[in-house]
Amino acid sequence: MSDIIRLLPDSIANQIAAGEVIQRPASVVKELMENAVDAGADTIQVIIKDAGRTLIQVIDNGKGMSETDARMAFERHATSKIAQATDLYALQTLGFRGEALASIVAVAQVELKTRRKEDETGTLLCLAASQLEKKEAIATDTGSSFSVKNLFFNIPARRKFLKSNETEFKNIITELERVALVYPQIVFALRHNDTELLYLPVSSLKQRIINVMGKKISQSLLPVNVHSSLIRISGFIGSPESSKKKNAMQYFFVNGRYMRHAYFHRAVMMAYEPFIPAGDQPNYFIYIETDPASMDVNIHPTKTEIKFENEQLLFQVIAAAVKEAIAVPALEFDRAGAIEMPVFSQQKMPVEPPKVSVRSDYNPFRESPSTLSYDHRPKVNWEQLYQKDPEPVAPMLADTSSSVLQYKGQYLITTLKSGLTIIDRHRAHVRILFDDYMKRIQQRKGVSQKLIFPEIITFTAKEASVLPCVLDDLAYIGFDLGDLGNYSYSINGVPAGLENVDVIETLQEMVDKTLETGCEVKDEVTEALALALAKKSALPNGKNIPDEEALSLIAQLFSSSASNYTPDGKAIVSILSEEELKKRLK
Repeated sequence: MSDIIRLLPDSIANQIAAGEVIQRPASVVKELMENAVDAGADTIQVIIKDAGRTLIQVIDNGKGMSETDARMAFERHATSKIAQATDLYALQTLGFRGEALASIVAVAQVELKTRRKEDETGTLLCLAASQLEKKEAIATDTGSSFSVKNLFFNIPARRKFLKSNETEFKNIITELERVALVYPQIVFALRHNDTELLYLPVSSLKQRIINVMGKKISQSLLPVNVHSSLIRISGFIGSPESSKKKNAMQYFFVNGRYMRHAYFHRAVMMAYEPFIPAGDQPNYFIYIETDPASMDVNIHPTKTEIKFENEQLLFQVIAAAVKEAIAVPALEFDRAGAIEMPVFSQQKMPVEPPKVSVRSDYNPFRESPSTLSYDHRPKVNWEQLYQKDPEPVAPMLADTSSSVLQYKGQYLITTLKSGLTIIDRHRAHVRILFDDYMKRIQQRKGVSQKLIFPEIITFTAKEASVLPCVLDDLAYIGFDLGDLGNYSYSINGVPAGLENVDVIETLQEMVDKTLETGCEVKDEVTEALALALAKKSALPNGKNIPDEEALSLIAQLFSSSASNYTPDGKAIVSILSEEELKKRLK
């Protein structure tokens, strides 16, 4: 029997190894940007075409490389960051394993232009599938320019399974944000298909967070700042009022590196627990600085999961820091609303004793309409309870064609042949509106109500990345949006019947829902959009509506093909049969 174990060819081994590091276009952006930061750049440009399928280019003005270093950089495990195993426990850089460029060039066509400040000429390298195709001296700026073309060109199956352009570009923006949020002293620019979509100038950390996440977060940021011998925590958290059910902005960074850490997230949530509703998620941007020797960043291929020594102690410090940041604003007085204290005067003022008026004719034991008797019980005509033919409690229920009882502004009660029917009014309206919006989208016949005074809505770069997959549906529903550039849109018209709803908040929630759903399956995106709008514009609970309107709503509900449940599966109708009523009233 022949031997069966053999060495893989380098080309296949490189592709397998590359699969751990380069999973999608966003992985390339992450690795190249981190290398640019490590090279000391203060300006980093990211140029994308076709969501990274055609081109990913990262240009920096860092220190650049010599000809020899440029060639060595593409060899596996070639790095300038570490020289021995102990260096792994004193890392001060982002990239260190020497796998990024080797992994990228294994699955793409790469062109590198680089020059050091002290060199008269730079170096051009062209590589594809790990093979050097061209090397020559050129004139180029100081720094490095990496152009990665036709990602996964030599692995068609891998390229085929990339997501939609909207999804891939959203992931690119996510990686750019994670780096940009740590380095406000670096200028970042992003271009997609020859259009500049993002420009982040040098700024303070707080302003960088606002520039990345949008102006709407600016008023809710609370500073965090705690120092100890073990750890330094800084950054910002969102006020409890800014928490939301989904899509909260939650970021941990350690020594300049983005990380995910479920245990530390629990510490933050524990601090917020007394201040936010159950199920809500707060925003936070927490920056941790600690001794590199106390953590291990090499436990995950993308280096986003990190292990720490003394994690329980760090948990307590983080929870205390967040709790303190939340509590401080509550203790600060608003100077504008402070009570003015009278100034003490040495001048003698006449003093008058307080006057007390007494009703001389008051007698607490005398019965009168204006006084209360000892018996506070309401007067009841008990004889009426023993009449033989009492009036029905709800006589309108006898006529099912024109009767409805409303309970606490939330439930509609009527009768059907199958029994006493209880309808959740809000959910019923959600079902009706959802069906209507879906019909408008499918028939492309949205009815728009023009606004006398158009409103302006501004999205973040990530939110704007999913707009192309929903703009048509928004128009079919009845939204009339005008592109003003820089992720801003004028709202010129809204769906008929939506005039009394906060339009900006509604659009924001619909885009958030699209971010959550993704753009992969068009039907799912359309349904998510229609459901988000239906929930926002449906009748709220708490106030009764005219009976005619309630009867009309019931009629519309039962003309639906799915009247028993909302589109997201919540019960709308509950029926008490005659048999169940008899059992209850035995």
